[in-house]
Amino acid sequence: MHRLCESSPLRALSLAIGLTGLLNLFSATVAADEAEGFKSIFDGKSLDCWDGNPKFWRVEDGTITGETTRENPTSGNTFLIWRRGELDDFELKLEYKIVGGNSGIQYRSFEAPKEKWVVGGYQADIDSGDTYSGINYGERFRGILAGRGQKTVVKKGADGKVKVEIVGSVGDSKEIQSKIKKEDWNSYHVIAKGYTFEHRINGVVTSICTDEDPARRASGVLALQLHAGPPMKVQFRNIRLKRLKLEDKKKVAFIAGPASHGYGAHEHKAGCMLLAKALNEANAGVLATVYAGGWPKDPTALDNVDCIVMYCDGAGGHMVVPHLKEVGAKMDQGVGLVCIHFAVEVTKGEVGNSFLAWIGGYYELFYSVNPHWTADFKKLPEHPITRGVRPFTINDEWYYHIRFREKPEEITPILTALPPDGTRRKEKSPRGGNPEVYARRGLPEHVAWARERPDGGRGFGFTGGHVHWNWAHPDFRKLMLNAITWCAKADVPRGGVPTKALTLEDLEANQDEPPPKDFNREAMREQIRKWNES
Repeated sequence: MHRLCESSPLRALSLAIGLTGLLNLFSATVAADEAEGFKSIFDGKSLDCWDGNPKFWRVEDGTITGETTRENPTSGNTFLIWRRGELDDFELKLEYKIVGGNSGIQYRSFEAPKEKWVVGGYQADIDSGDTYSGINYGERFRGILAGRGQKTVVKKGADGKVKVEIVGSVGDSKEIQSKIKKEDWNSYHVIAKGYTFEHRINGVVTSICTDEDPARRASGVLALQLHAGPPMKVQFRNIRLKRLKLEDKKKVAFIAGPASHGYGAHEHKAGCMLLAKALNEANAGVLATVYAGGWPKDPTALDNVDCIVMYCDGAGGHMVVPHLKEVGAKMDQGVGLVCIHFAVEVTKGEVGNSFLAWIGGYYELFYSVNPHWTADFKKLPEHPITRGVRPFTINDEWYYHIRFREKPEEITPILTALPPDGTRRKEKSPRGGNPEVYARRGLPEHVAWARERPDGGRGFGFTGGHVHWNWAHPDFRKLMLNAITWCAKADVPRGGVPTKALTLEDLEANQDEPPPKDFNREAMREQIRKWNES
């Protein structure tokens, strides 16, 4: 019998046919996943958007590869963290191969304080042995939550201790293990819907865990694990993510523009993080996440949102301009939109007309003006956005003479005040004034407004927010939290979204610029104290 050798043309043809078949099968799988909403989050070439210790992580033959050796061990579990966003409800598909040791896929996880490249949270376990692959392990987070083959419920007992109750079976552990290939490629599918987590390997359900413990996590980072111990090598490829619509909450995505003005002004990232934290702590039916530094690089970022909040520089450089069609598609689906301060300023034409449709108005050059002045909001309309908000007075860069929709009934004014006549210059200039503004001397102006669109979506424009410290004012802040909640179509509580008093330290966190040497902390601390006690 003729034996095929490595150099045989027939052997080469056979390999080519086999390779072609595999490529066709993979292409069909990718196409099916894309049709279902899955998007790739690994480019197969680099660790762009992945962050880990370069001593252990690299790209090899189109795979993310983590490896330890006797000469290069890790003293503790180390992780490669995906830096494009956090996960809430999702499906994740990937392929893995492991030789030696133990690994896992961390999701909805937290980064350990003061430890770099270390995370804790839910883990879809991977094991080179015969015991742990497919289980749900709480890394630094309560231990094993579901063994292989188990269906469990995690609860906090009357004694305060976590209890894992086995409530059913998804199969025999040894039988499941027999479906997992040793030192070869396997597929992993993780589904997190609400607080139920399902793991599948090679299409076989390996564990299902429902977490009812108050310590459960609604969102967090995605990461890949390289375990301490004997030398090991783990590889991942074809990593695809799909966002799922939240069932018990409304999803809000804050998009914070890059650094802009000096300390304490146009603090897009710090402001978004502060507001998102307040919403998440309020437990008022909203889950908020923040994308800082400009438009999200996560291709799935807006796939399951109920409301988008934009806080950024505007005009011709507005970050929405290259993404107008993408945002328009979300608006057509009834997604809400909130624009804060400079984010309400766009150019006339296509972008301006879009904002007229989405939020009901926009700042138009040579028409609107942007002076700093103290606005006295003596009376507030009855609206979900004003629930629990008292009349207040505050100085900010309040834009006015906004370009609104032609029919006044198509917007609802939320904040209205009388600007000092000194803010109305007669001469024509891009932002300083114009004859139309000057002619309105003595008339009130709308500086925040709401819109309910025919498609069911909601919009809110807010011209304040230049002064970062103003977020410490309880009514200023509550009005914004209410507006975001309303635009996301969550129920605004009767007394408004609850929010705790903020400290100077809260406001100084996450700012883009360092404080100037002459920054008077004591004066600012006193102002915040007065607002909190008002």
